[in-house]
Amino acid sequence: MKKIKAILYDVDGTLLDFETQEEVALSYCFKKYNLGELSAEKLELYKRINLGYWEMFEKNLITKEKLVVKRFEDYLEALGVKLNAEEVNDTYFSKLGDTIVFKDNSYELVKSLKGKIKQYVVTNGAIRVQKTKLAKSGFDKLMDDVFISDEVGYQKPRKEFFDAIKHRLGDVANDEILIVGDSLTSDMPLADNCNLISCFYNPKKKDYKVDFKIDYEISDLNEVKKICQLD
Repeated sequence: MKKIKAILYDVDGTLLDFETQEEVALSYCFKKYNLGELSAEKLELYKRINLGYWEMFEKNLITKEKLVVKRFEDYLEALGVKLNAEEVNDTYFSKLGDTIVFKDNSYELVKSLKGKIKQYVVTNGAIRVQKTKLAKSGFDKLMDDVFISDEVGYQKPRKEFFDAIKHRLGDVANDEILIVGDSLTSDMPLADNCNLISCFYNPKKKDYKVDFKIDYEISDLNEVKKICQLD
């Protein structure tokens, strides 16, 4: 395998603790709209509905604009609540980027590798939320570039996503690029579709089964240094 010259990082669930951000934002919505306490069961219900729509988005079966509203339409209906789903989503978005929790001291990792290897963000997250998160976390200044699907015009894992950004990565071959992410439905399939080196971030060491090759599996982001021979 060639020496790795560039790293593509996912954001939510990889560089940043999305589960905490999600819970904080949803809790805020519950308080604002007098929905009572956000129980563990109600949180898991939202996560299931939300995940289902994001998987549809990754398969190009729904637009992101419809996704963010439909998830709350379904969720509010399941709760038996009559509220404007678009307004609730807007409130949710307004709080989602407020809480920054780094996974495995990811900020220090990226900072330590700056100048030693090219580093980029690749995310399907909503542009409004992701720009806030990247600015508040400081990743916007550490990364060599940021690629958000809303701006790229395609989403992970579509090959077109990578094709659209390839020219901005410089003189680097596909098999010299490592993609680090926690998603088996977007990050790892993107690597497979584009012949990139895949690194599955699996901190909870969950069991899984896929029909494509994964080159590396890590439970701590700092293992990236060893993979890139920068340890």
